Amino acid sequence: MGHLDHAAYGWLTPVLSYVMASIGAALGLRCTVRALTATTRSSRRNWLLTAASAIGTGIWTMHFVAMLGFNVTGTEIHYDVPLTVLSLLVAVLVVGAGVFAVGYGRARGRALVLGGLTTGLGVASMHYLGMAALRLHGSVSYDPPTVALSVAIAVVAATAALWAALHIKAPAAVAVASLVMGAAVSSMHYTGMTAVSVRVVPSDQALHGATAMQFIFPLAVGLGSYLFITSAFVALSPTADERAASASAARHLAGQSSATRASANTASANTVSATTAYAPRASATTAPAAEVQAPAVSGRAVPGRPVSASATPPAPAR
Repeated sequence: MGHLDHAAYGWLTPVLSYVMASIGAALGLRCTVRALTATTRSSRRNWLLTAASAIGTGIWTMHFVAMLGFNVTGTEIHYDVPLTVLSLLVAVLVVGAGVFAVGYGRARGRALVLGGLTTGLGVASMHYLGMAALRLHGSVSYDPPTVALSVAIAVVAATAALWAALHIKAPAAVAVASLVMGAAVSSMHYTGMTAVSVRVVPSDQALHGATAMQFIFPLAVGLGSYLFITSAFVALSPTADERAASASAARHLAGQSSATRASANTASANTVSATTAYAPRASATTAPAAEVQAPAVSGRAVPGRPVSASATPPAPAR
């Protein structure tokens, strides 16, 4: 029997794997909460897809970061690349099925049980499919009772996480639930690893597959970066309550602006009316003072001929 070391790098891989599991759980729970409060079907679908990818990649990253510290005395360890990628797809798809069952289920109790069972079995399937991707000189066997215990832990952890998504809305409470779920997923992983026994068969043949540093480490770094970037996006994205408050404030400001314009128009109209009422009015019948009827000349008057009012009459004849 080969000696198994689950922490070849000390506390580095257990702590880092727990952090990744907690981040994936936190992101998945926040996205599920956003999905449950979404106002459109497309928005709900997109949030649930993000939740499924976050939880699935978080759990997968947790598992293989922990596997970076897994070592067996007497043999190298390689990983079958197609099976390893398949384990990632299984994690995302099966977790997604559980999350969608909760997001669209009408009966919350039944949806919670179905979603928790599906998600938990998905987590366990990912774990043991990833273990099936191991390539080493020897054979791997499992203790059935310990395997059953690890599966039960996965189902309970997934159900508790989905219950938290349905009933816990405050960010602080979601953070606490994420830490609990991260601890539960890590416990499930290391419980499953205690069920492993390896019988080493020395051989000089080259192992099929890639080493952890050639394949697992770069993929884990890429998925971890995805989780961090998506977490920043979700943190900066406004919630439904924040959008409603912003829309209400915009309507209030628009109402105030309309009232101000109406008041200004009324004041302008009143000013114009007052100016018109007090303006002097010219008489249309007033004749020019400078013009008078021409006097008679030589006993005859020239009708219609205006002359100056200061004109001197002709001198009398002698």
